[in-house]
This record gives sequence, structure tokens and C-alpha cells, in this order.
Amino acid sequence: MAPKILIVTGDAAESLEVLYPYQRLREEGYEVHIAAPSRKTLRFVVHDFEPGFDTYTEKPGYTWPADLAFSEVDPDDYVALVVPGGRAPEYLRNDADLRAILSAFFDADRPVAQICHGPLMTAATGALKNRQVTAYPALAPDMETAGASFQDTEVVVDGTLVSSRAWPDHSAWMREFLTVLRTKAPVA
Repeated sequence: MAPKILIVTGDAAESLEVLYPYQRLREEGYEVHIAAPSRKTLRFVVHDFEPGFDTYTEKPGYTWPADLAFSEVDPDDYVALVVPGGRAPEYLRNDADLRAILSAFFDADRPVAQICHGPLMTAATGALKNRQVTAYPALAPDMETAGASFQDTEVVVDGTLVSSRAWPDHSAWMREFLTVLRTKAPVA
């Protein structure tokens, strides 16, 4: 039986930041489940940059079914966690069930991959204190307020925590996360 990895997300998550790790980790041989506030079809978004805008723009993205609700997750069933970005982390960080899931992974020192705005969720648990991280660059003050040392680089590895800025950094993000996984939770 393949080791299982959990992706925690919700509506308005960045399409690429959910689906790229979902497909890449399955390709590597892991079983991947997506958890959300409830079992439903999630509506993702696409963030991109356009001339004349001071920040990214948002367009409708793909839809994808959530395999289970946060309240149904047993963190002990999973060897690793993926925390995508987008706008979803803004409201998901308030979910007590999600915070319990995140805390369980950090408390057990299991591999966690976070990207873009995803670290808003892990910051809400206090798990980033004294950690080295990266995130979407506009979140540098949020990461520092959470007690982390922010680095504006494509990927940062701090023990079992692998963070990245945004979807253009996917290759480096998954390469480093897979390096951690192959050591901590290899596919048999």
C-alpha cells in the first residue's frame, strides 16, 4: 500500500499549487488525498501577472472534488502534508479542524510542503516560530510576525519543512520536497 499524502485546501486556492503537487506526488507513487472544509467540488483560481497591475490578477480556474472534510482527517494516516496558496488560506486559517491537522504534522516532524499564501495557515498554528521560510514576497511581514526568518528565494528547506514563493517555483519546490520524502517517507 502506497504512503498517503494530504493536501489541505479550499475554494479560491491557486489551481497550479494544488494540482501540480497532486499529480507529481501521484506520479512518484504516493496516494494523495485532498481535504477541505467539507466534501464538495472545490473551485480553484488562476493567479497571473498582467501589464499595468500592481499585483496579480485572479481568474476562475479548475474545479476538483475534495476527498474528505477536515473534520474527517486522521493525521496519523498520512506521511506528509501539502499546503497550497491562493486566496483560500485567508479564511482556512480560521478553521479549528485544519489548525489541529497542521499542528499534528509539525508536532510529529512529518514533511510539510507549503507555497505562496499557504504559510498563512501554518503561521496561525505558531509552527513557523524560529523557522526559515519563504512565501509569496508580500507575506514577508506576516512570516516575520509569526516568528520566522523570511528568505525571498525559490525554495527554503528547514528540516522537514519545504517552502516556496509561488507556482513559478514549482520545480525547485517539488524537487526539494521529494528529497525530504525519499528520506522520511519513501515509497516502498
